[in-house]
Amino acid sequence: MKHLLTLLTLFFFVASCSIIGGSDGYFPEKKYDFLKEEIEENIVIPANLNSLDAENHYPVGDPSNLENVLEVPKPRQIFSSSGDSSVQLRRLGELMWIYIETLPSTSWPISKNYWDTSEFDVTKADPVTGEIDIDFSQSSKLQMRVEHGIKEASTEVFLYKINKISGDIESDPEFIQMEMEKMIDYYADSLSNFTGTSLAAQNLNEMKKAKIFTQDGMTVISLDLNFDRAWSSVSKALNAAEIVTNDRDRSNGTFYVSFAEKDQRRFRLFGGKNSSDNSQNNEFGGDSQFEITITQENNKSYVRAISKDGNIEESEILLSKINESLS
Repeated sequence: MKHLLTLLTLFFFVASCSIIGGSDGYFPEKKYDFLKEEIEENIVIPANLNSLDAENHYPVGDPSNLENVLEVPKPRQIFSSSGDSSVQLRRLGELMWIYIETLPSTSWPISKNYWDTSEFDVTKADPVTGEIDIDFSQSSKLQMRVEHGIKEASTEVFLYKINKISGDIESDPEFIQMEMEKMIDYYADSLSNFTGTSLAAQNLNEMKKAKIFTQDGMTVISLDLNFDRAWSSVSKALNAAEIVTNDRDRSNGTFYVSFAEKDQRRFRLFGGKNSSDNSQNNEFGGDSQFEITITQENNKSYVRAISKDGNIEESEILLSKINESLS
């Protein structure tokens, strides 16, 4: 009896499988259907559709002239090809640098490894100063400098072509940009897989380009930048912090801005009136008026905020906002 029940169970199991997955089942097996396919005639393209009507963004020259081409040029880019905005190529005039959103102690081993694995010889690599010298040619060398950026916990990488005899920097912006475009993809790819840091390069983390301090009772931002770059950086910081710029005088290094803390703006928006408000403040919707000045002394730029009302506390808050938005 037990054997009979076993046989019946086995029979129903096999029958159910054929009903579900057989050729006539609910879920027929189709992995061999391609063997039954028949070859159809080739698609005939109409004569008026046999050419690609589209703009050629990457044209290729005459093949007969390609024998001297060593490398196909890539389209110039600002961000890494992976779309990672934490690695960017930035430029101000002829000055170019790579911006990386990580500490220099993390960027240093990646930078050194880039050149160690290149076709060129590294003649010097100093993690204390962040300088790497590369033997480029008989007359020139390349020097990379890894520095702390303006923004907190950021890195700026510079590349210079230097004459070996005179020691002067050779102006070759096209070459520098081409080399930096190769480097930004390497940084982006390396940062996604790299979690280490260089203990020898920890000193670079302390060499910040932007510092805020108090001098004679006034808050000041010190920027280790020339005037041109300091002016550009402060201008971008004002926009990033959504501080209204009413006017600017670059020759005197002055921005004329309106600023109020969010709580004050909300209070005035609903009809409130601050006891310190006057007709001059109301000219720009009730916000306090300031002059942001940039002066250069001893190869450094200093940013100060002067309130037209003499409000030192608001001046300090304004400079803190600017300092947080520097990049």
